[in-house]
Amino acid sequence: MIYFDASATTLQKPSAVRRAVEEALCHMSSPGRGGYPSTRRAEELLLTARTELGEMFGVSDPQRVVFTSNATHGLNIAIRTLVHDGSQVVISGYEHNAVTRTLHAFRDLDLRVADGPLFDSAAMVHRFRELIGPETDCVICTHVSNVFGFVLPVEAVAAICRERGVPLIVDASQSAGTLPVDLEDWGAAFVAMPGHKGLYGPQGTGILLCGGETAAPLLYGGTGSSSKEQDMPDILPDRLEAGTHDLPGVAGLLAGARFVRSIGTGRIREHAVVLKEQLLRALERDRRFIPYGTHDPQAQVGVLSFQAAGMDSEVLGEALAARNIALRAGFHCAPLAHRTAGTIDRGTVRFSVSAFNLGGEVAGLLSALNEIVPPLRG
Repeated sequence: MIYFDASATTLQKPSAVRRAVEEALCHMSSPGRGGYPSTRRAEELLLTARTELGEMFGVSDPQRVVFTSNATHGLNIAIRTLVHDGSQVVISGYEHNAVTRTLHAFRDLDLRVADGPLFDSAAMVHRFRELIGPETDCVICTHVSNVFGFVLPVEAVAAICRERGVPLIVDASQSAGTLPVDLEDWGAAFVAMPGHKGLYGPQGTGILLCGGETAAPLLYGGTGSSSKEQDMPDILPDRLEAGTHDLPGVAGLLAGARFVRSIGTGRIREHAVVLKEQLLRALERDRRFIPYGTHDPQAQVGVLSFQAAGMDSEVLGEALAARNIALRAGFHCAPLAHRTAGTIDRGTVRFSVSAFNLGGEVAGLLSALNEIVPPLRG
């Protein structure tokens, strides 16, 4: 199979991830639930993972690295900490349903959308500057659009938030492992990310980086600490990690993050952009296709959405799947991004790469597209 759906999940994992998962399954039990060797090994793993991930993502206190089940879990914690009924919230025009559906659950929300043309960072900064005001309770910005690979100007948005004293939540679902992510440099209140995408960990894992805010628990239950008390502990990470940890997941996530650090995010991004450029240039030469891309290497990562003239995106995706080529087609759980970019009528087919993809696979995709998509008439 040719797999180009890394923005959903990186299917090919480093072999170290599998080994780490097996080690945790066989030799680790629940941390904080006993004093015997298997619990001690589990506790050591958690501390090591928090420390190394904190170093990777600009968090000086490892206890502020919280493990979640995915990025959506982390975003729900962050949003429900800072947003309340009647709040004023500013978001980008490229947010995922993990943000927009969570916000939709609040009543009387004053929701303001900083929209702007694809790959136009200056316009995006201008819109955020216009919309963030003294009544703004929270700003939410994705680092990279999951649909288009558009790198949003998070650093500039963070600077506006610091200047105006507004807390910032960053969705790093598509950037962690590909771009530098730094909680403390940004001064963000929270940064959420999954483990199973650019960090090459198992599905069902995630990380929430916590700044200075006192986070509101989403789940309540046992933590292995303060067991006499019926309130959740005040301290992190216990406050946000109720129940038994997914130790095999954390072990695999740590192994995946170490793989990323061994290569370097710069090299990973460069490789991805080269493959994206290979596809983009080919599609630009063929009038049957409408690619949504830019040749600016700073504005787009290794993600490229496109449409085929006269052909439904999901039909094209199914035809590729029948040839054992995996791309995602449709609306990618981000209808707001499609509305902002003007693709809400048909959606797109999305190409997204990992460190394991090769140029020959792009050639294979192009060959399949040439067979599937009929020639233009006239």
